[in-house]
Amino acid sequence: MDRPPRRPPALDDAALERAALDYLGRYAASTGQLRRVLQRRIRRALQAGAEVDVEAVEARITALLDRMARSKLLDDAQFAEMRIAGLARRGRSTRAIRVKLREAGIDETVADAALSLYGGAPGADPDRAAAIRLARRRRLGPFRAEADRAAHRMRDLAALARAGFAPGLCRAVIDAPDAAALDEAED
Repeated sequence: MDRPPRRPPALDDAALERAALDYLGRYAASTGQLRRVLQRRIRRALQAGAEVDVEAVEARITALLDRMARSKLLDDAQFAEMRIAGLARRGRSTRAIRVKLREAGIDETVADAALSLYGGAPGADPDRAAAIRLARRRRLGPFRAEADRAAHRMRDLAALARAGFAPGLCRAVIDAPDAAALDEAED
């Protein structure tokens, strides 16, 4: 039994705005992410065989995104701060956070400003704190049973390195004598 072909998505101003508001109602999004969602509608319409003036629809999408940014429905700075806080809680390095923000379409200057707010206590190293959180969460290095530490040292170092931490920091966290030594260094 064949399905009837899908009707191409509407690309008028009202339909684009409805799609944008529906998406923002479900997900926190950056301007770049919402632009990609709306551009997928163009692609689906073209695949369904609709005749689309791509440049005109792109211009309407840009105008819609500008209007939403002015009304603060879209706020890349706030999105970046939320995203940074969530990733930092999970123990992500500053480098990994930058990559995630870039993937979300956050401008480099907005990302830099948000990361400067994230720094934490004056003089504290946010990467060190994140590496300790990740090691604690994944039970790496000093958070692993003493009997298993030597056997898993290289694996633990690799886990922190894959998370984007510098080699020296990985060694400092994994080779710490115990969790209390890391907690003292973090304070």
